[in-house]
Amino acid sequence: MIIAIDGPSGAGKSTLGKMLAKRFGLLYLDTGAMYRAAALAAIRQGVELEDVKAVESAAESAVIELTGEPDSMRVLLNGEDVSSEIRTLKMAQAASVVSTNSAVRRVMVDQQRRIGKAAPNGCVLEGRDIGSVVFPDADIKFFLTAKPEARASRRFEEDRAKGRISTYEQTLAEINERDDRDVSRLDSPLTIAEDSVVIDTSELDLTEVFEQMLAAVVQYQNEAA
Repeated sequence: MIIAIDGPSGAGKSTLGKMLAKRFGLLYLDTGAMYRAAALAAIRQGVELEDVKAVESAAESAVIELTGEPDSMRVLLNGEDVSSEIRTLKMAQAASVVSTNSAVRRVMVDQQRRIGKAAPNGCVLEGRDIGSVVFPDADIKFFLTAKPEARASRRFEEDRAKGRISTYEQTLAEINERDDRDVSRLDSPLTIAEDSVVIDTSELDLTEVFEQMLAAVVQYQNEAA
């Protein structure tokens, strides 16, 4: 079973994707982490992120692995655990730039499909083009969205809990900038795939959203039985 979860930054994709993966015993694949790792590979090689060919070369030569359980997933770059290093604001912004590179997207999509298809029980993938590009034939597709203000508030609280210094206004500006880049890029822009279950999480807590997603998965399983 392949479950695709798409949506803008801060909509709850990662947390809910992990919850679904744990509930159904599926592999959890954070595609955003892969783009962050690719961006880190380029930065470590001293490559300018706008240099399309150089970034492509860095991504192609990088060995990116995701291991562990959903709640303790580790990201390895060329055998080194970079899980903490890629979770900075700098790397989020770098990944956003790198993800506009069509050549890098092809490399990442190939890897994501290979990992997803090889998963014994199936896979939960979350990102921005999973249902539209990576797995257009996914068994279930979700699109999670929320108002920018709600997403910024959540992200700001998460960052503050982790000791990261920022302001709500700065976080909101970054989310709006990321949204603009995601929907306007020429290759695989953020879009709602056909037959997606669309859930606006602005006024819902995690439990309420998870219950809606869980009901959709159970319905699919019953119909497929």
